[in-house]
Amino acid sequence: MPKAAKQKRAGGSNGPYDRKASKGSSSANTNIFKFDKDFGQHILKNPGISDAIVGKAYLKPTDVVVEVGPGTGNITVRALEKAKKVIAIELDPRMGAEVTKRVQGTPLAKKLEVILGDVIKMPAIPPCDALISNTPYQISSPLIFKMLSMPNPPRIAVLMFQREFAKRLVARPGDSLYSRLSVNVNFWATCKHIMKVGKQNFKPPPKVESDVVRIEPLLGSARPNVAFEEFDGLLRIAFNRKNKTLRAAFSIKEVLAMCERNYKIYCTLHNIPIDESLADTTPVATTASGDDDMNMNVDDDDDNKDEAVDGDGMDTDEDDNDQDEDDEDMPTFFKELKEAGASKEASKTPSRNPKSKVALVVKAKVDKVLTGTGLGEKRARMCDQNDFLKLLLAFHEEGIHFS
Repeated sequence: MPKAAKQKRAGGSNGPYDRKASKGSSSANTNIFKFDKDFGQHILKNPGISDAIVGKAYLKPTDVVVEVGPGTGNITVRALEKAKKVIAIELDPRMGAEVTKRVQGTPLAKKLEVILGDVIKMPAIPPCDALISNTPYQISSPLIFKMLSMPNPPRIAVLMFQREFAKRLVARPGDSLYSRLSVNVNFWATCKHIMKVGKQNFKPPPKVESDVVRIEPLLGSARPNVAFEEFDGLLRIAFNRKNKTLRAAFSIKEVLAMCERNYKIYCTLHNIPIDESLADTTPVATTASGDDDMNMNVDDDDDNKDEAVDGDGMDTDEDDNDQDEDDEDMPTFFKELKEAGASKEASKTPSRNPKSKVALVVKAKVDKVLTGTGLGEKRARMCDQNDFLKLLLAFHEEGIHFS
């Protein structure tokens, strides 16, 4: 006799991805699993916008497309219909299984490759002709820089971002949202705003509005012959305080230390002797932070020490006489230990050491560049690409690099 069918307990589910339908709703309207907002899982549910994103990528039948965060595959299936191959990079294994299941058993399945992992932690984005993405907001900036730093970036990228981030991409000098991102993107690519996307077009709806942007990286001879790491390194310093002058940005202690370290490496690799004569011409001045030059502080400390020692001559002489008497009765072994301790004490440096010769040379070179280019008193938010290129060239001529 066959076993009776086992009754499920109330509210039980058939699998880990099943969710109980609410009253008055059909199972077709429920999620197959709970979306994880920590992964930025806001699924684009408007088919018109999915069509527009793929359409603005101008895909060819021979194109290889990389899609970051395919979700349930609403954009993926449309790209598969127009491209030769789609490489979908997905962090959530559940989503990877869902997009694979969506095309399983169809001719599109052979054109789809799913890679499970974090695109930011991958060594490189797979070579492709186009990049499309309903981008998780938390990886927007890293994804842009990772794409721009590729040796052979894609021909075109159509990406959806948070509206404020998208505005930063197309900002111009003087705009409130003008930033390091704005300079980099518009230096290595042409960026154009495509359309606005309301939050009601997503499931679950995000708390902010979104925009779609098309980025076309410069390729071949049109690509600037400048190392991305060098240009971006300069911008990091300049925009660390974008509302301050460039002279203030390059007066920060950590920035000068980095320039000094890189200058030493550059001179060592190219067998260039360091011209320390520049250190003698460096004026003692007040830095941007308001602190006096280190040399001035050390001199003051030394003066104070001299005053403390010579303040009472009689007491000092008596102490010396007492010390001589103690030394006469002291065994030779202890005398040697005491002398060694005294020499060690004398060799100790003050708590505030004067700057090294190389540090003064680098500071002189930085001042020379900022003064020579005429950009020292200009603010980063008001500088354009030509200003930053002029600044980078001048630093390179002085042997100072930023990567």
